[in-house]
Amino acid sequence: MMLRWAESMRTKVHGLAESLGNLLVETFHYLALFAIGAVTAWAGLVAFLGMVEKGHITVDDILLLFIYLELGAMVGIYFKTNHMPVRFLIYVAITALTRLLISDVSHHHRPDMGVVYISGAILLLAVAILVVRFASSRFPAVAAPSRRNASSRSEAESPEALD
Repeated sequence: MMLRWAESMRTKVHGLAESLGNLLVETFHYLALFAIGAVTAWAGLVAFLGMVEKGHITVDDILLLFIYLELGAMVGIYFKTNHMPVRFLIYVAITALTRLLISDVSHHHRPDMGVVYISGAILLLAVAILVVRFASSRFPAVAAPSRRNASSRSEAESPEALD
């Protein structure tokens, strides 16, 4: 009888600690997402206002806005799904390298091996996207059980339910 009481108490304390831990982690998670989203929007706005103040816009500037757009989309997708698509990080890298390539060629006006290296890196990232998309379609992620299903299952399997 005393062991059942102790096990019951341990289970309740464990459940309370897990709930409190989940609350703290999710609170930090949402605060961090809002902060990252706000900083991304602020940086995009400052870049846009700088372009307006400058009086003209270059392809470099447009690609910079695309980088901010992709970062904002990543935050939005992560906020909705709690999954970070690796493809978006690769898209940001491709856009950044394209911006670097265009900036390099437009400022120096002479192609050199740097152009080849950057182009090779862009090609490598494009192949990486192809591999990631193929792998995700061929081997989809297994969906984790929802918290509601997991909690009802753990209650059914608890020592109290077996008595």
